Amino acid sequence: MNSMLDIRLSHHSGPPSVTPMDTMEKIAFLGLGHMGAPMAGRLLDAGHPLTVWNRTSGKAAPLVARGAVLAASPAEAVRDADVVITMLADPAALDAVAGAVLPELRAGASWVEMSTVGPDVVGELAARLGEGVTLVDAPVMGSTDRAQAGALGILAGGDTARVERVLAHLGTVTRTGPSGSGAALKLVVNSAVLGGLALVAESMVLARALGLDDDTARTALANSPLGGAVARAFADGVHFGTSLAVKDVGLAVEAARLPALEAVLEHYRSAAADPAVARADVARAVTHIRTSA
Repeated sequence: MNSMLDIRLSHHSGPPSVTPMDTMEKIAFLGLGHMGAPMAGRLLDAGHPLTVWNRTSGKAAPLVARGAVLAASPAEAVRDADVVITMLADPAALDAVAGAVLPELRAGASWVEMSTVGPDVVGELAARLGEGVTLVDAPVMGSTDRAQAGALGILAGGDTARVERVLAHLGTVTRTGPSGSGAALKLVVNSAVLGGLALVAESMVLARALGLDDDTARTALANSPLGGAVARAFADGVHFGTSLAVKDVGLAVEAARLPALEAVLEHYRSAAADPAVARADVARAVTHIRTSA
């Protein structure tokens, strides 16, 4: 699930075409968290027959009231699906769902994996797929506001031909290359953004240590090349949990030697030690870094 800043990326898809109801793809959407629920809602509004599943079934109630079908299990959700979309919290959640889903996928189905799990996990999932099933890794850039507006940046690796019409209801598709490349690019971008937020927090600490008031420092930083990170560091009304920041930066530092990001990871781990901050938007972690220094 999940992302943070607006980014401008080249793309290869236009607005969704109008399609008769009897040819609309049947979609199974698994994972109805902060990002998944509004994304599933976009597909429902577009007229797709939609089956949904979430570990906490109560989160599906608003979608069911609008016409979605609630499945009792991931396996039940995907049996008749043309397109399966997963938007889950982490690799462990994806692995648990995959174990149930894989035996039920029909030949010709497409699985669009939109969680942030890294390219290695995508590769492992691809190796487990049955014959005739296509996997597209398509994590997203943008937070809950952009999910609701259908304005996400979608980083899509693999053969997207079968699913671009579906994805166009959710945002702008950028084809990133072979399978796993979308997941890889998402880690690169998220790591840069999360590192930028931590740097903004430390810069505010430095400003205070040098006797500058917060408003003066914040305004100067907002007018610098770090302006986008400053806006996100102090954002309201969006959600990307601090626990997800720990997960994403952790995946990055496992992939390469990244001393600066290792320090960033410690910042987020320290913030996430408070359960309230772990559940809250990453802007709370910025406040934690600023006040605990």
